[in-house]
Amino acid sequence: MKNAARGILYPLFAPKTIARAVAISGVGIHTGRPVRVRLHPAPEGTGILFRRADSGVEIPALASEVSSVELATTLGRDDVTISTVEHLLAAVHVQGLDNLLIEINGPEVPILDGSSLPWVHLLEAAGVRIQTGARRIFAVTAPVEVELGGKRIRVSPYPGLRVTYAIDFAHPAIGHQEIDLVVDRESFARELAPARTFALAEDVERLHRRGLGLGGDLDNCVVFGSGGPNNALRLADEPVRHKALDAVGDLALVGAPVWAHVEVERGGHQLHFALHEALRERPGCWTWLQGPTPPPLSPSLPAPSSPAARDPWSPAR
Repeated sequence: MKNAARGILYPLFAPKTIARAVAISGVGIHTGRPVRVRLHPAPEGTGILFRRADSGVEIPALASEVSSVELATTLGRDDVTISTVEHLLAAVHVQGLDNLLIEINGPEVPILDGSSLPWVHLLEAAGVRIQTGARRIFAVTAPVEVELGGKRIRVSPYPGLRVTYAIDFAHPAIGHQEIDLVVDRESFARELAPARTFALAEDVERLHRRGLGLGGDLDNCVVFGSGGPNNALRLADEPVRHKALDAVGDLALVGAPVWAHVEVERGGHQLHFALHEALRERPGCWTWLQGPTPPPLSPSLPAPSSPAARDPWSPAR
């Protein structure tokens, strides 16, 4: 697994965190409120962990902590929530990070430009530090399929992460779109990360009546009205690519690298979360892969600890 930008070969089963803390600020797409996120290196065994700086409440980025999948993926604990986590988690997942503290001073991850690209750039600036101990890979071993009201998601065995996504919209500027991509650092940054949040004009009006979508503008959301998109598309099939991006972010709630072929038809956050529930109910269809613990890379690194066998679907409270 190679980082082309730095020419570094990262061991497949070695856990990783970022090398240095980094921060970014923006507004929440629904609240419209300013918010700041600071990413910190975290010890081996931490996992991906959110911390609300304004309350101190910590929420692991696991499917068991999902409190809502309406409009975005929201994590919640003790009446404290953090919404719109999927764009950040997609970038974290594809960068191969296992341990990370995400400190946020509000209830919503900033939308930034509506894509994952700013998060990719921020994580590249943070660098990578290989840690001691061993990481696990979540590997699908048998097909699992879920259908919800004409929508479908299926996973099957694959030695890596492959996403096949299809959407169908009545709007003529969107229509039927599909993408099939083997997802790694390079392909994600090139093919999925630039794709921005999109919406139909009539849906935006309904959101505004509910007091939502207050942070949306031409800089972070593509709105499709009667005349087509409100600004130039970055990619001809940007909507389906953004849906695939969301799927990668929602899949990250497994809490480990994922080896699977994920196929989705007319999906969204609700369908993505339904897959997590189906996997929880069918433990015979997946397994954990874990390699040998590598020798210490540097005497300055912390001593290894035994990674907890975290179940992404069982709350740890």
